[in-house]
Amino acid sequence: MGKYRKSIIFQPHEDNTSLFDKLLEIFMELITHTSGDFDEAIDWLKELDKVYDITNEDYTIDDFIEELKKKGYIREEVKPDGKNGIKITNKTEQAIRKHALEQIFGNLKRAGAGKHKTKHSGIGNEKTGDFREFQFGDGFDQVSMTESFKNAQIHHGIGDFSMSERDLVVNDTHHQTQMSTVLMIDISHSMILYGEDRITPAKKVAMALAEFITTRYAKDTLDIIVFGNDSWPVKIADLPYLQVGPYHTNTVAGLQLAMKILSRKRNANKQIFMITDGKPSCLKMQDGSYYKNSAGLDDHITKKCYNMAAQARKLNIPITTFMIASDPYLQEFVREFTKSNHGRAYYSGLKGLGEMIFEDYENNKRKKL
Repeated sequence: MGKYRKSIIFQPHEDNTSLFDKLLEIFMELITHTSGDFDEAIDWLKELDKVYDITNEDYTIDDFIEELKKKGYIREEVKPDGKNGIKITNKTEQAIRKHALEQIFGNLKRAGAGKHKTKHSGIGNEKTGDFREFQFGDGFDQVSMTESFKNAQIHHGIGDFSMSERDLVVNDTHHQTQMSTVLMIDISHSMILYGEDRITPAKKVAMALAEFITTRYAKDTLDIIVFGNDSWPVKIADLPYLQVGPYHTNTVAGLQLAMKILSRKRNANKQIFMITDGKPSCLKMQDGSYYKNSAGLDDHITKKCYNMAAQARKLNIPITTFMIASDPYLQEFVREFTKSNHGRAYYSGLKGLGEMIFEDYENNKRKKL
């Protein structure tokens, strides 16, 4: 269990939250770190209980497990080896996503219902707080009667009151747009190397973004893919179980799959978010073999990446790269990659990663290429 010691910090509660809810919050954190391994999460919970005296003689960890069963958070099942075991349910998976959303986005201003704002104003459905003159095609439900009456009084006087079209003003609105997003997550081995768990924050960001989009922007689409030696899509329900493998980093495969997915979307506005901590080090050849080079930046591999970035640019698909590394030569690669795409890049640690992705998604600052 030592591999998580640096990444799990327990803060004892001092409020009136029930003991079950306190334990549930900790359990959801632990089940994310353990990639859905219930037994390992409970072992961790018992260790924390020994240190912080979370439970008492009236309510033990065993009582907590029984209540999890009764409330539908876990269920018993037969494992592939024939032994009985416990697995988390869909209810827990959704609770984990909500927990991640609250952790990452809870301190940010709640957005209104609808879609994404653009910089253009005109006939839309979200008020800007400003007014403009009535134009042909505006609906009368957009007319601000208070402001229009004021104009009529100014233009015609109170004694001989009348109202003309030039007196009418409407509430200005933003055009809004739907968005199709692909989130790429690096699952190469370096995401757990050097004493830092990088995959868990990446999973949390993915879960929070998925919960945010599905609950607030129902018409938007979010696809999540992972990339190591190869790339493949993962379901939202699979995110808690996501693990790093003994992989190199095939960035090209991830970009190819992301662009293939977006080519099927009808939305005009498309984007790719890529979370990675390392350099591209792998390509799949036409004969099915892999070309790998972990020593520095390989020109053959990086040129393929730049070509993919340029291809995405031609298709009006901006790529935003979140580089969880500070090595100068990696930053140089990201700069060249971003230049090829006319996209954006953030060089960051793990702290604040979720907020950056949230704000980038919300503000929709992409440029028309």
